[in-house]
Amino acid sequence: MSDDAELRDEIDQVERQAFRTVELGSRAIAIAVAVFVLLIGAVLPWMNGASGIEVLLGAGDATGRASWVPRLFAATSLGFGVLASALTLMTRRWALTWVCALGGWFACVDGLLAIWSRQSSGGNLGIGLVIAVIAMVAIASQWFRVASSRR
Repeated sequence: MSDDAELRDEIDQVERQAFRTVELGSRAIAIAVAVFVLLIGAVLPWMNGASGIEVLLGAGDATGRASWVPRLFAATSLGFGVLASALTLMTRRWALTWVCALGGWFACVDGLLAIWSRQSSGGNLGIGLVIAVIAMVAIASQWFRVASSRR
């Protein structure tokens, strides 16, 4: 191959790589802080004195007739809010920003339903659940802003 063809291949490869990645800038710090707040919310009490981790695992006092909605929120918030966010922050893949944005908003709606179900069933609502929902809204908002910024 000639030098021009090799140079063209290298330029094309760099262009494809740049198209697949995203530059997060200062939003990476905001997302990382919100993920940390979500983790703090997960270890604080959510319902009947059970932490978010206990709700996810169905252990301790995390049982009751409205426990499946908070359990679904625990799974989606930790899945999309922590794991997918960490993976996206490390790899900076454009497609993963949409996964975090859409999954994060699903988790937000689920979190609001979890709060509503706890209040309507007469169960105790812990501060950790509220903190986790607020952190999830912050995470989903930041990911949506990043994902929708591409022109």
